[in-house]
Amino acid sequence: MNYARFLTAVSAARKPSPIRMLTEIQQRSPPSMISLAAGAPNPNTFPFQSCSIQVKNGDMLTFDETMMKRALQYSSSSGIPELLTWMKNLQKNLHNPPTANYSAEKGQMDMCVTTGSQEGLCKVFEMLVNPGDNVLLDAPTYSGTLAALQPLGCNLINVPSDQHGMIPGGLKEVLSRWDPADVHKPHSTVPRVLYTIPNGGNPTGASMTTQRKREVYELARQYDLLIIEDDPYYFLQFDKPWAPTFLSMDVDGRIIRTDSFSKILSSGLRIGFVTGPKPLVDRVVLHIQASTMHTSTFTQLMVSQLLHGWGQEGFLNHIDGVIEFYRTQRDAMLSSADKWLKDVAEWHSPAAGMFLWIKVKGVADTQKLIMEKAMEKEVLLVPGGVFMINSSDPCSYVRAAFSLSTPQQIDEVKKHTHTHTCKCSHTYTHTHTNTLEGNKCTFSFFLHRLSRGSLHSSRNLCEEYIR
Repeated sequence: MNYARFLTAVSAARKPSPIRMLTEIQQRSPPSMISLAAGAPNPNTFPFQSCSIQVKNGDMLTFDETMMKRALQYSSSSGIPELLTWMKNLQKNLHNPPTANYSAEKGQMDMCVTTGSQEGLCKVFEMLVNPGDNVLLDAPTYSGTLAALQPLGCNLINVPSDQHGMIPGGLKEVLSRWDPADVHKPHSTVPRVLYTIPNGGNPTGASMTTQRKREVYELARQYDLLIIEDDPYYFLQFDKPWAPTFLSMDVDGRIIRTDSFSKILSSGLRIGFVTGPKPLVDRVVLHIQASTMHTSTFTQLMVSQLLHGWGQEGFLNHIDGVIEFYRTQRDAMLSSADKWLKDVAEWHSPAAGMFLWIKVKGVADTQKLIMEKAMEKEVLLVPGGVFMINSSDPCSYVRAAFSLSTPQQIDEVKKHTHTHTCKCSHTYTHTHTNTLEGNKCTFSFFLHRLSRGSLHSSRNLCEEYIR
């Protein structure tokens, strides 16, 4: 792979930070070394001395005075070594990437820690996307991706998708606009980047089948595309065995994968990972050196202690508990939706993630429904348009999250929704317009109670809830 051809001028121009390099040298040096190099503050001036954090199983994570000094100090831009080593071993065990034993030049698998997977995505986009580039993705998609890509001045090209994710035939048709022979010609307009969320897509809940991934990967090989595999819901797949990932199929070194601890450990920790070919991961690290410098040393050490204490078996046992929780939540929402909304809306059962993507029958665009009708009833939810390439296009969908409401609240919804439906049927006449308004009323009330506190109303409100 000629990775240089994928880099933007900005990314190609990045150079290692001499100060950051000295910091990493110092951290690998014996205690006997006397350093006058780093501009690090003296930890003896820090007000924090030690801490203990209790885990739900009763275990304690303890930072003594020595560990606390390290936790509050600068650290490596790629991540603290013990956390990176643990995560690399996990990736190898889960995905068995063919590139794990490649040379760096051929695309050896490497990793770095990022401040949430969102930072990783933004830095990957900056590394790969020039103004005017054609970028492929399957919309509706994560609004944070759209917010990161659109200011770069690229052309976002939608690839058809359904409840099983990106459709390979649709991708093939889109790519047929270009000749594969033109891929490496100067000033070629052939896309170089494809982005997708393969499991529990945000907002659709769609998950790609193994066969579709294989077909998409082969098309990427034919057109020499890099695939950005944004997979924050990988660990929230409800059925086992989990689907093979693009990373597990990557014989060429053309997959850049982003993972997140936000959904399985804590969203506030802000820890994510970028996995991909070493030449590209190195570019991401250079950007980190010049921007955030590194993810919080404190949170990295805390998570590292937790993971080393658990081991991979303990970690996966924890994941099983998280999956069971969200499976119960999903089933409760599906049960209520099937009982009360099947005449006014459509949806597919998500195989992963925490979202239900609901199409409202008879409503061309849910923006007004959400921003006016629903808000009047104190409803907070997401109109589907914010997940489209052009957010002003009409969209008949809304996204409902089942992450925060309890099954008991959903049971309460069933009772109140039935009562409210009856009231609506008595209030409105039997004209088409009034029937539609009655359905809107029922729908708004249902989502208000079902997703209470877990949704928001626009791309500019509470962005953290969208991820």
